[in-house]
Amino acid sequence: MPADLGDLAAFVAVAEAGSFRDGARTCGMSASGLSEAVRRLERRLGVRLLHRTTRSVAPTEAGARLLERLTPALGEVEAALDVVNGFRDRPAGTLRLNVPVSAARLVLPRIVPPFLAAYPDIRLDVIAEDSFVDVLAAGCDAGIRYDERLEQDMIAVPIGPREQRFATVAAPAYLDRRGRPEHPRDLLHHACIGGRFASGRTTEWEFERDGEILRVDPSGPLTVRVGGATDLAVEAAVAGVGILTLFEDWLRPHLDSGALEPVLGPVVT
Repeated sequence: MPADLGDLAAFVAVAEAGSFRDGARTCGMSASGLSEAVRRLERRLGVRLLHRTTRSVAPTEAGARLLERLTPALGEVEAALDVVNGFRDRPAGTLRLNVPVSAARLVLPRIVPPFLAAYPDIRLDVIAEDSFVDVLAAGCDAGIRYDERLEQDMIAVPIGPREQRFATVAAPAYLDRRGRPEHPRDLLHHACIGGRFASGRTTEWEFERDGEILRVDPSGPLTVRVGGATDLAVEAAVAGVGILTLFEDWLRPHLDSGALEPVLGPVVT
């Protein structure tokens, strides 16, 4: 049976100090506590480690051999624990995050720079994807998830804006050509740019007004992979291919420039 690390440290303290009293003073234990620890170690090993007299203590031959090997080994253990203590006093190391592409684009840019400035010893490794993956199984320490994709056993804290609005948009040229929808059901008669998750499930468009929620599953000439090909969908909408629903912040530059025009009002997630 392996010896207890505390008993080994007690033996080293006594052997180096030459007495139980001085050893106790060195390691902050009582002399009786050290004596019991050494006796326990000797019983476990089945060999006497210390010669004891009323005035002094000295290692036996077996004890001297053990002391010779233990001293550097315990020094390495102490050095290893000092490294861990450094993590407690000041966070350090690599932090791997698994996040949706939209969070990497819309949430993290406002958070990452001040975070890295506050914790200069942390290296941030961000993996952006929109697959439904287990954060820990993917080798990550934490992740960002939207409410509908949050697993029940995950410990979650809010991060970033509490609400991200969607907007339904199209190029003015498209709307001039095909007309402006006045109700979400009108989208069923329009060319819509859809999204598809890695699982194969297509995205539904959700609209809310006065507490009433309406979901639409539109179709059109283009469907893109959510996250990875979202920029393609935006550029296609700007080019007049069809109507698109996406995070309002993602679309903001094109809304401000007039390249895209909102229709049907905001969409609430």
